[in-house]
Amino acid sequence: MSKTKLLMIGNGMAGVRTIEEILERDPDRFEITIIGKEPYPNYNRIMLSNILQNKMTKEETIMNPYEWYEEHNIRLITGDKVVKIDRELKQVETEHGVKVSYDQMIIATGSDSFILPIDGSRLEGVVGFRTIDDTEKMLETAKTKKRAIVIGGGLLGLECARGLVDQGMDVTVVHLAEWLMEVQLDRKAGELLKADLEKQGIKFELQANTQEIIGEHHVEGIRLSDGRVIATDMVVMAVGIRPVTKEARAAGLEIGRGIVVDDFMRTSDPDIYAVGECAEHRSKVYGLVAPLYDQGKVLADHITGIPTEGYKGSTTFTSLKVSGCDLFSAGWITESEGVRGIETFNGVDNIYKKIFIKDKTIVGAVLYGDTEEGNRFYNMMKKGDTIDEYTLVSILHKAGEVDAISVAEMDNDETICGCNGISKGVIVEAIKDQGLTSVADVTRVTKAGNSCGKCKGQIAELLEYTLGDDFVAAAPTGICACTSLTRDQIVTQIRAKGLKTSKEVRHVLDFKDKGGCPKCRPAINYYLNMVYPHDHEDEKASRFANERYHANIQKDGTFSVIPQMRGGVTDADQLIRLGEVAKKYNIPLVKITGAQRIGLYGVKKEELPQIWKDLDMRSASAYGKKTRSVKSCVGKEFCRFGTQFTTKLGIRLEKTFEYIDTPHKFKMGVSGCPRSCVESGVKDFGVIGVENGFQIYIGGNGGTDVVAGELLTTVETEDDVVKLCGAYMQYYRETGIYAERTAPWLKRLGFDQVKSVVLDPEKQDELYARIMDAKRAYDTEPWHEVVLNKDKRHIFEVEKV
Repeated sequence: MSKTKLLMIGNGMAGVRTIEEILERDPDRFEITIIGKEPYPNYNRIMLSNILQNKMTKEETIMNPYEWYEEHNIRLITGDKVVKIDRELKQVETEHGVKVSYDQMIIATGSDSFILPIDGSRLEGVVGFRTIDDTEKMLETAKTKKRAIVIGGGLLGLECARGLVDQGMDVTVVHLAEWLMEVQLDRKAGELLKADLEKQGIKFELQANTQEIIGEHHVEGIRLSDGRVIATDMVVMAVGIRPVTKEARAAGLEIGRGIVVDDFMRTSDPDIYAVGECAEHRSKVYGLVAPLYDQGKVLADHITGIPTEGYKGSTTFTSLKVSGCDLFSAGWITESEGVRGIETFNGVDNIYKKIFIKDKTIVGAVLYGDTEEGNRFYNMMKKGDTIDEYTLVSILHKAGEVDAISVAEMDNDETICGCNGISKGVIVEAIKDQGLTSVADVTRVTKAGNSCGKCKGQIAELLEYTLGDDFVAAAPTGICACTSLTRDQIVTQIRAKGLKTSKEVRHVLDFKDKGGCPKCRPAINYYLNMVYPHDHEDEKASRFANERYHANIQKDGTFSVIPQMRGGVTDADQLIRLGEVAKKYNIPLVKITGAQRIGLYGVKKEELPQIWKDLDMRSASAYGKKTRSVKSCVGKEFCRFGTQFTTKLGIRLEKTFEYIDTPHKFKMGVSGCPRSCVESGVKDFGVIGVENGFQIYIGGNGGTDVVAGELLTTVETEDDVVKLCGAYMQYYRETGIYAERTAPWLKRLGFDQVKSVVLDPEKQDELYARIMDAKRAYDTEPWHEVVLNKDKRHIFEVEKV
């Protein structure tokens, strides 16, 4: 049986995504041909601003390389444009004279930059900002010219302006409206954005109407409606886009603002479909990627015969980050009859939040400076959740309070990747079923994070939540894609240049993403804590969720409470308090943990503060990348095989080094004899009592990849054990890559190298002195304190006032 000939005009994001969806549903149904006017395979148009801002190369924007088309037997014609659609013959003709027939066709021609119809708009030096070629023209101009004007203060224009500033140009944004991004932002947020961008060197002319572009052959300036002239060498038009409909109109298809389609993306010709920015659905044309991908999924269902309710339209949202300016916008953003706003403004940190309420449901949101809650509001809007259970405004929390919504608390149907419509449940299922261990893996399998990329932080949190310690163990060690610098280079520069904050590190060392990413933020915070134990203020926001909460998030969104029990030793009073708390709060599970402590599992987040108060015990170091518990057997004091007093030594080790940050978790074990009941041979630092002292094993790791520790030496006294442990731990702290366990660290440095350092008496003294200095700094930190809001969940919270 011959295949149906499916032709697609357009090789952009919406169209190719539709083809991907079709191939997932029925890979053998169609003989596919794609015609694209640009000389490239499908690329991520959203990332063009990253090329201008020196964050990505052209090659890194490619989403589907040529090999992908070959792999799926797709005939690809690039660098050629369809100029005629013959519906009678079911055939199209290209500019180069190529004729392609079809049984069914998808038009995905997208949009072109709208060029203002004013005098001078055809001069050399006037460009749009829509394609790779547009971007390369700007980069080439920036090499020899110094002044640029961007007409349009919307999302695209501002990202373009930031990029041209990064290319060394003097940039002025000319905008017709009273404030920037007036379609997505209210006045307050627009004014905050303008102030921040002005600090970065961008100039603005608001309520300014461009009347004419001046020049004979090349741009020399623009004339505004008030008569003023601004000199320039380049004009970038970023005033909007216009759907490409010329050929569809000539073929007799129904055209409005775009190609008119029904809920199944059918045009007025039942064999021709349209999807993306060229399509008009229910009198609306969408310019953001999320609705276009939704359209592609519906079309893929329909064209492959899968029942679908059709496309019903989309609630759009916008997330923008221009060199540290974070903003989020979704839905309705103006007050009107029946719609009222709730807002907070923290002038200290320039954080502004406003939500719009109608009939007790959120219908819109504008966030500036802190967009962490954007996804939550977006999901509440989609689901129609009421605000009955929420306290609407909360200001001035105590330091250390935690009230952020973690990924563990999100429902499985809540959206993580808004661009691609990927929910938490889909990502978690893919991680579990396909053994995914990195953000790149999740993006490859689910497509989450492959468009604007703003959700990659939450994807990383989901990996951590789903895999636990295996996430970091499986993730690449080292730094990240934000910089080409290695761990050693970064630490060297921190010391040499006296860099004291993560922000300084990222800016002075010229990270591609000055805001950092989920990999480098916690790593840099650790390196700064290690270099400056007394002078660096720990950046709590850079720590992973469990470290921030001082509690382990469980699979159902509840928490585990694990009080400190040094060496696994407790007493009657502690046990009574644990029992009373377990009964009072109806704790579902009380269990001896693998680290010889008692854990309370299934604790509700809002109960954490009172539970800790009732327990009157310190929180165990059970959650972070730091010194963990010390397991010990009862040793010589009770066991007939014991040779040393191991419980006492275990407690001493834990008390000496507790709460000290390390590149990864650091576990210890103290066994009283070679039977090693506490598995000391697979600990980062293992101690086994023998008749003449203590054998010391290093670099052992349990977990999915078990690594046996190597025998370092035998020492005579407990003092020797403690001092050697401190020296070894400090050498690991100073040379380890963040998120690198001691096993790979030992392999990377070499056992002989580590041995020569930590057993050298002079170096051992120096290392031990440094870790004790660090311990004094950590002793001032309230690591054991857990304070949370006791009232209802908050719509807003402004913590740093």
